[in-house]
Amino acid sequence: MLTASLALAVLALALAWPVPLALGRASWPARSPATALILWQAIALSGGLSMLGALLTFGLAPFGTDLLSALLGFASGTIVAETWHLLALGAALLFGVHLVLNLVVTVIRAEAQRRSHAQLVQLLSSPMADDPSARLLDTPAPVAYCIPGALSSVTVFSAGLVDLLEPAELRAVIEHEKAHVAQRHDIVLVVFRAWHSSLPWFPIAYRAQREVGLLIEMLADDRARRSVDDGVLARAIALVGSGSSSGGVSGGVSGGGDVSLAIPAESSSPQDVRSRVLRIARATPLPTPLEALIVGASGALIAVPTVLLLGPAVVGLVQ
Repeated sequence: MLTASLALAVLALALAWPVPLALGRASWPARSPATALILWQAIALSGGLSMLGALLTFGLAPFGTDLLSALLGFASGTIVAETWHLLALGAALLFGVHLVLNLVVTVIRAEAQRRSHAQLVQLLSSPMADDPSARLLDTPAPVAYCIPGALSSVTVFSAGLVDLLEPAELRAVIEHEKAHVAQRHDIVLVVFRAWHSSLPWFPIAYRAQREVGLLIEMLADDRARRSVDDGVLARAIALVGSGSSSGGVSGGVSGGGDVSLAIPAESSSPQDVRSRVLRIARATPLPTPLEALIVGASGALIAVPTVLLLGPAVVGLVQ
């Protein structure tokens, strides 16, 4: 148990700092945002499991040789443990409850804010003539975002955006928004927002939230590239991005705003807008074998803490 605790602690430390820092600095995620998003999710899940597992296995070490026997020994109350082990168990319990409660609170707040924002949009906008599910705001600012929902979603555009873009460019923005809705990017963003909310002092949690937001924008860009030329999409991103960077987009998200309200068509960060435009012009897809290798590594990241926690107990039951 102590060996498993040490291994989990080392893995948690690696996933808390050097691994996400290296991934955030890497250039390859722009070439395959879907693969990079899988890896970010694996890092977050494996990191959480490792943190909890390291505390839990250290705290239960005096009570048994594997997790199951240790839990039974702890429940029996016949073994007296040192204070350090009891403190570790208490920390594991508090940390686990803290993570779960933050996730629940974040989801509840996000849903309440989404409903409130959707109601405001219904009051302040009108249906678009060619798409009843889309709403048109009477504002000169180039605004475009979606408000995803479990049963229905609303896409919001502004009159300023419609006037600013050519028909092909507007179609690119529409396809971009459809990708956000179809792929339920809001769920991924809320989960990473909850992670950041749980660990506000943790700079990597903020970095992960920001990087995931940019990857989601790139995924939506790739959906739009199926319907319009790359040059058209790049112009649309640049035009809407220039408006949002001066305050055009409100209520939303992936450049570091409030992900609970909406997913805008463009990131509000000029640096992110530039990255997206340059990627369309220069980035080439990752080779399929390399993508498969990264996906496999993501699966391994989740498997390692799971095996360290449950493996000995499963072996003991089989034998």
